Amino acid sequence: MLEKTALSIPRTLEGALDADWLSEILAPVASGARVAQVELVDPVQINQTIKATIVRFRVGFENGQSEALCLKGYLDRPDEKPGVAGMRETRFYRDLAGRVAFRHPEPVAMPYDDQTDFGIRYMRDLKAQGAHFCSALEPFDATRTARSLEQLATLHASYLTLGPVEDLAWTGRNIDWIANVVPVELLQGLLADERSVGIPEAQRDAHRLMAALKALNAVDEKRRPFLIHGDCHAGNLFEIAAGAGLIDFELVQRGGWSLDVAYHINATLPVAVAEQEERTLLRHYLETARRLGSEVPDDEEAWAEYRMSVVYGYFLWAITRTVDRKIIDAFCHRLSHAVARHDSFRMLGV
Repeated sequence: MLEKTALSIPRTLEGALDADWLSEILAPVASGARVAQVELVDPVQINQTIKATIVRFRVGFENGQSEALCLKGYLDRPDEKPGVAGMRETRFYRDLAGRVAFRHPEPVAMPYDDQTDFGIRYMRDLKAQGAHFCSALEPFDATRTARSLEQLATLHASYLTLGPVEDLAWTGRNIDWIANVVPVELLQGLLADERSVGIPEAQRDAHRLMAALKALNAVDEKRRPFLIHGDCHAGNLFEIAAGAGLIDFELVQRGGWSLDVAYHINATLPVAVAEQEERTLLRHYLETARRLGSEVPDDEEAWAEYRMSVVYGYFLWAITRTVDRKIIDAFCHRLSHAVARHDSFRMLGV
């Protein structure tokens, strides 16, 4: 997989799909054959959560070889500095993807400039391989959520092969800084907009939510750190015949296992289903993690950690503004009810 190139990394979609550029970065894929044809498969897609350009395309090489690929990057933004999120996803694919056991898109080329933190992610097109990309509003049941929890457990167990996650300095702890992403006054305004219809009254208090996130940060910092996904709702999953897989590693980070698990269960499942199935699903995750060799707490301690950690996912969606309104409302409804059901604010002392 190409990581370094003598050519300057293009900052436009036109440049990212240029045949000469692709010939350079895809040389290992086609034994050095040059790219003869580039065909867009889907219109340009914009990921509304992070505004990254995502394009499916097919390349034909002069030797007759053809490859279905996908690219993702912050393109055609001349005034925008590369952010941490894009850097983390590129570093995940470049440095870790070949060393972890859970399912994820296969990286093909990860051109990346260490000086500017700008890169473009080129991957094999999972849709062309028959993958189903899940929707954030797709109806999940406990069986599907259990399958994706197994992938999270496998991700979390990666420290057994990668070594201590603390050594991955570039990962960081997102929960350290996300409380400072928006002022509390803006958060209160967001909690009073259309999303408020599905949120219990006590969970609409921005000061308590902010205080709860900071308290969760203090608690989580003392727990064993794992490599976690950080944004594991259904929209960041795919399914193939072999099972579920994970996409979108822009929030990959160091943190407690329960940040992922509490977020995932309560974001994928309707409130009534989550309430009925969550303890069984949590046990399934813990059993999988132990089987893989991870050091996770006993069932009762894990339950307490889980109950506190639902605050993390709720906060992420309470501050979200650039996603389809139906998705924001659905996740705020599900996750705020989880916070209320588990009395998470009180458990965190706020």
